[in-house]
Amino acid sequence: MASHQCCSNPPTLDPSSGVGHIEQLGGLSTYVTGSPSAKHAIILISDVFGYEAPKLRKLADEVAAAGYYVVVPDFIREPFVVENIAILPLEVWMKDHGTDKGFEESKLIIETLRSKGATAVGAAGFCWGGKVVSELSKYELIEAAVLLHPTWVTVDDIKGAKVPISILGAEIDDFCPPELLKQYEEVLTAQSKVDSFVKLFPKTEHGWSTRYDDEDEVAVKSAKEANQDVLDWFAKHIK
Repeated sequence: MASHQCCSNPPTLDPSSGVGHIEQLGGLSTYVTGSPSAKHAIILISDVFGYEAPKLRKLADEVAAAGYYVVVPDFIREPFVVENIAILPLEVWMKDHGTDKGFEESKLIIETLRSKGATAVGAAGFCWGGKVVSELSKYELIEAAVLLHPTWVTVDDIKGAKVPISILGAEIDDFCPPELLKQYEEVLTAQSKVDSFVKLFPKTEHGWSTRYDDEDEVAVKSAKEANQDVLDWFAKHIK
């Protein structure tokens, strides 16, 4: 069942995690890390578990250490609670937490970053956030996009990308199975209008990049590799 994958291995949320701090940005509580004077900004858009996930913030800190101003806005507000899935299934929860709203709110975040002096903005989205970033890529609101184990992203969405886009997928993923990832790659290669990078991570499951099991050596190694791919993509296109 797809919703089970989306909810597997949920993080233990920690509002104090990370070396950054919380501030209001574009009307949203936002985890920020890195120098605010940096001219290059990166937005990380979470999965259904929200912006207090420690491994997501750890990645934000790693990206910031590479010289970026990194923001992780609280688009979700009310994270999905796996323990409540019987009374509030993911499909029902989604009615009040649609990616369309996340897209609209992300535009305000981008406007705010540019008003603060950012000359280039990149965005990486995880699961739920992958759909939001795919929408941003269609309207050239950012300079580069990364989608990690995205959900609800169609081939037409990818066909509409107008900025350099990287898609990192899991081998075991009901939302973005290898067959769909291959279709993404074929569409991007055929169009060749934007730079693209599509990669399948063997033996990984949906959500692995920020919800990996610390005891799973393969998952940990793959997560580190994915994080490096994210950094490499932004280094190439956020200038």
